[in-house]
Amino acid sequence: MPIATINILEGRTDEQKEALIEQVTEAICNSIGSPVQAVRVIINEMPNTQFGIGGKTAKSLGR
Repeated sequence: MPIATINILEGRTDEQKEALIEQVTEAICNSIGSPVQAVRVIINEMPNTQFGIGGKTAKSLGR
């Protein structure tokens, strides 16, 4: 059972996350031949104050 874990900043719509889950599942199935029913996708959302880029928070960089 393949499990994909994706970390993203908060702010995406439910529709965007549904599309992400669908497309990641499709990519896994196409690349390793896994059945769709066996694929799991976990999305972890984090506040922009808890994600750093180049020593600064994403919030301070306007993300």
